[in-house]
Amino acid sequence: MKKFKLSQEENLSINISHLLCPKEFQHIDLYFSIPDEMGISSKTLSEENYFHSSIRSHCAYYSEQVHLPLVRSRFISQTKGEQTDYRSNLNLFSHQYRKALETDVKQTIQIESVEEFYQSAIELLEQTKSLLKKLRRYTPPDQKLSSYFENVDNFLSWKTEQLFLKLVASGPKSSEHSEQREQLLDLCKQESAHRTENKYNTKITISDPNRITNKMRLLQRLSEFGVVFKRQTFNLNANLKRLVRGSVTAVIMAFVMAIVLNARTAYTEVTLVLIASLGLIYGVREIFKDDLTSYLWRKIQHGRPKWQHIFSNGLTKNRICSQTIWLEYIKKKDLPKEVDALLMKRRQQNRQSAQLLHFRCDTRVVAKGFIPGFEEIQNQIVFNLTPFNRFLKKGEGRLYALDANKISNQGVERRYQINLVIKQSNRKNEHILQRAKITINRSKIVNIELMKAHQNFQEEPLAIGD
Repeated sequence: MKKFKLSQEENLSINISHLLCPKEFQHIDLYFSIPDEMGISSKTLSEENYFHSSIRSHCAYYSEQVHLPLVRSRFISQTKGEQTDYRSNLNLFSHQYRKALETDVKQTIQIESVEEFYQSAIELLEQTKSLLKKLRRYTPPDQKLSSYFENVDNFLSWKTEQLFLKLVASGPKSSEHSEQREQLLDLCKQESAHRTENKYNTKITISDPNRITNKMRLLQRLSEFGVVFKRQTFNLNANLKRLVRGSVTAVIMAFVMAIVLNARTAYTEVTLVLIASLGLIYGVREIFKDDLTSYLWRKIQHGRPKWQHIFSNGLTKNRICSQTIWLEYIKKKDLPKEVDALLMKRRQQNRQSAQLLHFRCDTRVVAKGFIPGFEEIQNQIVFNLTPFNRFLKKGEGRLYALDANKISNQGVERRYQINLVIKQSNRKNEHILQRAKITINRSKIVNIELMKAHQNFQEEPLAIGD
């Protein structure tokens, strides 16, 4: 079992990613310990609202080979295979190329030595030219296939230019390497001219940074079709909730009708007292119906799965995997012993009263195998923590200090700490426990600190339905 990865996605988002093989099952639990002073509870942030607005899950083919020299160019001509084969191979190449180029540019920027930086940048330049040449070697004559090619070519050309401009802007400045710098900039100019020559984008789109950026995001999503799986979400408790609401209404109405009939028998004529009595009865019904329905529903749905994701290949329509999702606020007594013990290892001053939010995800890969060249898929679950900081105080203040009879002060911000325990297990009941401390303020995640991971292995098989 490969361990999950926890990373920061954006200013206020965290990403949990894990790899899955064909016919594999994985069970992941996340326990958020949210301090009470943050104002988060079932009354201020419901589970359903948080799930639909701030939790995103997606699956895609994954390869460890995320460097340009390892990117394969697997193209088919129009006379070989189906149109879906060409589009699938084209999109796979686009996806691998983009991921690899982003990885290599990021690693090159981190090189501190000027000599090694430009040497690595030039190697990256040659590899990029070679791959783009392979991409453009065959332009399909069919109009439908040609539109797929133009979208991918347009996006990869723009992405290549952006990444190399970022590489040059972030790299060290050296007059001794001006020739290499010009070579890198020449590629950017060539790609810009390539898009202009093929009339991929209008002048209005090019002149507006927002329009060109949003268009390229759209082209990226189009180029991921068949690589990033299509997701369908189903509410597992919709019919059960209707049944509970209908049953409560039926019981209350039967009780109310019995009282009404008795009242009608007691008052042989329509009087003011009868009208007042009927109004009181129906008023009481409205008060207790909603409260009773809400109470019963929370008791019935406690511990039950709430949603299901079905992931399928957008091109072949084949089902790849499914996810069953739980999300609910729990009490301390509902915490598993090992999770509670891990949270108790915090320092005494950090053991403040908190709300516990439990997220569970059971992932089953139903596909017996993937397309050639891929042995794993990657599932990423992104949690946006923006709703958590909705009620946070800015906490602006000044910190004063005395230095050689001079008083200085500086601004300080208020920070909050969320403890997160992640439990990962599989059919063999292999467990990995990891605690993380997430420090946030009103605008961003300040720090994510991972504690020591704990692993234990048991012989008893995992009950998938638990």
